[in-house]
Amino acid sequence: MLPTHTVHAKQAQFDDQGFVLVDEVLDAHETANVLEHLHGMNLGGAGSRHLLAHDWCKELAARLAAKPLLHELIPTTHAAVQCSYFRKSLDQNWLVAWHRDLSIPVAARVDHPELRGWSEKEGAVFVQAPTDLLTELIAVRLHLDDCTHEDGPLRVIPGSHSHGTIGQGPILEQCKATGSVSCTAKAGDALVIHPLLLHASSKATGQSERRVLHFLFGPTSLPFGLQWVYLP
Repeated sequence: MLPTHTVHAKQAQFDDQGFVLVDEVLDAHETANVLEHLHGMNLGGAGSRHLLAHDWCKELAARLAAKPLLHELIPTTHAAVQCSYFRKSLDQNWLVAWHRDLSIPVAARVDHPELRGWSEKEGAVFVQAPTDLLTELIAVRLHLDDCTHEDGPLRVIPGSHSHGTIGQGPILEQCKATGSVSCTAKAGDALVIHPLLLHASSKATGQSERRVLHFLFGPTSLPFGLQWVYLP
């Protein structure tokens, strides 16, 4: 069991800065087992948004939510509602500008004046989530490889999640004055972030891979008649 002061410090950082790194969530054997599942799926390109359709991924999400410290950060009212796989390397390389994660995957479109930003990605329906819901969501980025400054790590602006969804431009300029943080990690570590946290990433410049499973945890019930894709 983690010392109480460690748990409180991590919780305080997450609430105040919008992100926290949790070390050694998976050991080397568990990480290798996840990679074996991914290899068996023969995923091409830079990744997929639909891993939660697989039983092994659902079981992994449940184990993550029960891990020390993570279970303190993820409310018991929440469940895994999406898992995306990202693979960045020199042959699959990209940069991402500063942004917030505002869209969620839902089972079907619902016509309601409060719902907007509808889109389709990889055959799934996405909508911009209401602000009240966005503040409840928690993302867990599970690193399957060591991620150094050369591997295009996630960069975040601490505390930017507290500005909600108001105009990104002025807030970005204001927050950038305080500086950004590069979130390097070891294989098996998990980076927990608020989706409203401003984040970006650069292209990888090293020779290694940066493979990440990005889990989204949210409340099981949604407003306006919306339903999650992977929950009954």
